[in-house]
Amino acid sequence: DATGDQGRVSGSLYSGDHEHYGYLGEVFSQFSHANVLQRDMYPSATKFEAEIIAMVLDMVHGDAGACGVITSGGSESLITALYTYREIARERGVTRPNVVMPITAHVALDKGAYWMGIEVRHAPLTDAFTADVAAMADLIDDQTIALVGSAGDYGHGLIDPIPQIAALAQEHGIGMHVDGCLGGFLWPWAQELGYDIVPWDFRVPGVTSISADTHKYGYALKGTSTLLYRDRDLRRHQYFTYPDWPGGLYLSPGLAGSRSGGLIAATWAAMVTTGRSGYLAAASAILQTGATLRDGVAAIDGLRVIGDPTFLIAFMADRDDLDIYLVNDALKERGWRMNALQLPAALHFCVTRPNTKPGVIEAFLTDLQASVDYALANAGKPAASGAMYGFGHTPQGNQT
Repeated sequence: DATGDQGRVSGSLYSGDHEHYGYLGEVFSQFSHANVLQRDMYPSATKFEAEIIAMVLDMVHGDAGACGVITSGGSESLITALYTYREIARERGVTRPNVVMPITAHVALDKGAYWMGIEVRHAPLTDAFTADVAAMADLIDDQTIALVGSAGDYGHGLIDPIPQIAALAQEHGIGMHVDGCLGGFLWPWAQELGYDIVPWDFRVPGVTSISADTHKYGYALKGTSTLLYRDRDLRRHQYFTYPDWPGGLYLSPGLAGSRSGGLIAATWAAMVTTGRSGYLAAASAILQTGATLRDGVAAIDGLRVIGDPTFLIAFMADRDDLDIYLVNDALKERGWRMNALQLPAALHFCVTRPNTKPGVIEAFLTDLQASVDYALANAGKPAASGAMYGFGHTPQGNQT
């Protein structure tokens, strides 16, 4: 944790408060042996889960009919949403299901679609690096089960034009999922702080489901996420029931069978101890730091900020003789762990609480300028780093 505690890591570590981690570990230990599958034995787990979902629904403006489930992380939330829409579509006779989403939608959707035999139709981006809604419209047919938009996407931290995508979904009588796994626990507080945030939650007609990760900016332990539905009829399609098994009537709300009560209890504890004031304070510091970072990157000759970001600042080379991966090599040598992107080649810095410490971003910008100078001085040299998700420090020669 040393590098992360110094604020020199992009994303990954969202809280950075080891007292908080320690407390959540104590809570976990009290419930770690509990199997949530046996709800009659551990009714407290049902109460924890219900209150977590209720708190998140309050954040995203779910009405009285809204509901949800806890999952093991963003990937399970996204894959489960896909499964739900596939099952709904089967009831209207869809036999060759497809889902339409921008190329920046999280790759877990591609993984889930691969597993479930769903065709993925990727739409391009606009010049603003958000979903091209007109292109999405051209990809829809009578076998389309749902549309997807991000709030914000992993690569660039941007919110797609959710109202327009949702209106398109309504026009075709299909669902629309908003992937808020990354930003879902920031946008509500950002708006309360006065930031102009693109409408993205259940206040937008046509948005039928949302995913938001508690283990990111919710400051819970890894791995928990929430999958939220506008109404209970949607959620029932994700349930699996089997009445004829000799072991008894089987009912499961999702992919997992046994689940640890420890993670659910610790997530509840993280939310109620952080509280509204804690989330507001954290969001304020993160967004202010993000603005400083964005302005600093934009001021460096040869770099271009991607889109109109707030907390996750992605940037690419703005001249042909600048290799952004050489910039990453130099940043690595200076002790920074960035996230490398591709298509286009870029880096991003996802601001979390450890990055908000005094002097961190200023030090990064100084090192970023030096790294750009290094890359220009070494133009043509093969870069050691590349763009592999989750492998910020992996040299290309060691990738297998």
